[in-house]
Amino acid sequence: MKLSQHLTVKEVTKSMTASRLGIGNTPTVTHLEALKQVAINIFEPLRLHFNTPIGISSGYRSKALNEAIGGSKRSQHSHGQAIDIDADIYGNITNADIFNYIKDHLDFDQLIWEFGNDKEPAWVHVSYVGDGANRGQKLVAYSEGGRTKYKTYK
Repeated sequence: MKLSQHLTVKEVTKSMTASRLGIGNTPTVTHLEALKQVAINIFEPLRLHFNTPIGISSGYRSKALNEAIGGSKRSQHSHGQAIDIDADIYGNITNADIFNYIKDHLDFDQLIWEFGNDKEPAWVHVSYVGDGANRGQKLVAYSEGGRTKYKTYK
């Protein structure tokens, strides 16, 4: 099933952890609607702008899967509102290119430069809520004392 022209449900629900642990990762109708909004408002504009395949490293996460990976209890992934994008999957663009395009051109709820360094994030987390509720929050994730912390992106 396609969420948009270039993104399928299979791409946003695939999880090696879920497969390995036998955890179900099937979105509900409500989650699918949220995933469609992310696909239409975030993924498609990126895909069309860069005109190249763009990899999703994480999308929808069922509650059980989110718990298994140690995700936040408030994770937007579990609501179908977030995807993690990793340009390294295809290598035609960079994660910094993706982050900057979203930051400068798209409406989003949360955009996170995930780890990496000052020039290149390891991946990009982006969420979309819609209905005028997007916060446009820009953050940088980093590790300190074995814990993930966040600071405002400047």
